[in-house]
Amino acid sequence: MRILVTGSIAYDLLLTYDGSFPAAIDPAHLEELSVAFVTPHFARHHGGTGANIAWNLRLMNQDPLLVGTVGRDGGEYLALLRERGIPTDYVETLEKHVTSTAIVATDDEEHQITFYHPGADSAGSWPDLNEERESLAYAIISPRDVRVKLQALQWCQQYRVPYVFDPGQQVMAYGEDELRRAVTGSAGVIANAYEWGLLAEKMQASTDDVLEMTPFLVVTHGEQGLTVYKRAGKAKIAGKAETIVIPACTPDRLVNPTGAGDALRAGFITGLAANWTLEQAGRLGAAMGSFAVECEGTLMDSLDLNELLGR
Repeated sequence: MRILVTGSIAYDLLLTYDGSFPAAIDPAHLEELSVAFVTPHFARHHGGTGANIAWNLRLMNQDPLLVGTVGRDGGEYLALLRERGIPTDYVETLEKHVTSTAIVATDDEEHQITFYHPGADSAGSWPDLNEERESLAYAIISPRDVRVKLQALQWCQQYRVPYVFDPGQQVMAYGEDELRRAVTGSAGVIANAYEWGLLAEKMQASTDDVLEMTPFLVVTHGEQGLTVYKRAGKAKIAGKAETIVIPACTPDRLVNPTGAGDALRAGFITGLAANWTLEQAGRLGAAMGSFAVECEGTLMDSLDLNELLGR
């Protein structure tokens, strides 16, 4: 069975700042904000939420079905994906646009500031996947153009493909009703702590409220691990969530945290597709995330599965 992945396919420009972003910003003068950060380190890599997740799934011997959009400069990226065994049949190329680009700056406290140009993804479309329906175990709907993302959610709901909703940093681009429909139709929701805060505020919903709409909620906390909230069992107090706290795995070294969240998502949905428990799936996700921070870009060159399972 395959895992449907839709999300951005992008080039990443990674910058590193030797200092703290918050320390350089005076809260008393935000209305006059004008700052510049000298970043001694620069690197260009392949990235994007959809491509990152699909790549990590392939490293775990999964068979991802990637849906996304690239521009006229995306041919080399598509060739790289195919070389690694990731089919690109449902990745469209739009010659009038460039491929999405993310500029990600990270300080020495792991704060990040991202600028994102959607490029071709802003003009993308949802393909006809009807022939693929029977081969799909799960889907993960990750950040990309909101219009196409809503089409993906509708398709999964129509054809009853269980999906994990990953709102990413796009929460404010949705209306409250759109968010409620996305969450209500999902098999679960995954977000980092900041995104969950925005989601809860936009929906005016607590953890227990969300668990009346979807079976589970995963909130990631970076180096602090992740928390899984799930609907309470019949023997538990009605309306109260069961909470599973999963610690982070310690990496051998920390190079760059960019892409760790996508690796975690790939591990988590791999566990779901294998019918593991939420705790087991969360632990696999934590382990995948720890390997991702050990490399410079978001795409690990290789992965030892025995080391992954051991960690």
